[in-house]
Amino acid sequence: MSIKTALAALALGLAALAGSASAQQPANWTAPYPPFRVIDNIYYVGSAGLSAWVIKTPKGLILLDVGVPANADLVEKNIETLGFRLKDVKILLNSHAHFDHAGGLARLKADTGATLVASAADKGALEKGDYPGWENRHDFDFPPVKVDRVIGDGDKVSLGGVTLTARITPGHTAGATAYLTQATEAGVRHQVIFFPSASVAANRLAPDPQYPGIVADYRRTFARLKTIDADVYLAPHAEFFDLAGKRAAMGPGKPNPFVKPGEFQAAVAEFESDFDKALAKQEAAKP
Repeated sequence: MSIKTALAALALGLAALAGSASAQQPANWTAPYPPFRVIDNIYYVGSAGLSAWVIKTPKGLILLDVGVPANADLVEKNIETLGFRLKDVKILLNSHAHFDHAGGLARLKADTGATLVASAADKGALEKGDYPGWENRHDFDFPPVKVDRVIGDGDKVSLGGVTLTARITPGHTAGATAYLTQATEAGVRHQVIFFPSASVAANRLAPDPQYPGIVADYRRTFARLKTIDADVYLAPHAEFFDLAGKRAAMGPGKPNPFVKPGEFQAAVAEFESDFDKALAKQEAAKP
């Protein structure tokens, strides 16, 4: 599936959820998926559709995202299937404060005792358990979770000699956060980005914006993303980076398909094009 097709499917799915109390979330969001090592110390522990990542360090594990609330069991089982222990999860991170990625954080925090690190602008949504601008849509709610450490752009999250650098990329949410780190494959160092999304999805851009300044935030984010040179692109929705296709292409003696120079910048261009079209459409629909 191309990222353009994935963006269209995500937009339709979230718009349906926003518009109908009876709409169902995509089935692959909660479908089990075998956990596996992606590259170096990075492991996939999410569902077939919603990503969750473990970064292994000598001092314990960093867990990034969980998925919807129902995915907490699935993620915990995947962590243990890989031979890790839940009590080894020391730090929890969140790409952005939406129910489909932050929904299981409260459960994982309770079961692991880990420290939750998040951006200042997403802290309120995480601690309230709602979708800012859609507070009336209770099917977007999720169990609230206390943020233990607030970070800003450029701040570091470190454990056991492994460091992730936060880059705040607002728009999709006010505090959406990309995390950058390095990984080694066959003796070669690679730049990894855990991307939070820059899709419009269910967001209102005009005339009643999801939050004040959202359009300017998206534009600043696209400018920032164009300066990031990453050759391993990992994203919160499996379709964004062809998780299944790349997993199927892995094998002994084969090059790691998750190493793909140029893929991230191509994705950024698609996200920006989708944003421009969505903004024009919403502007044209103004009364």
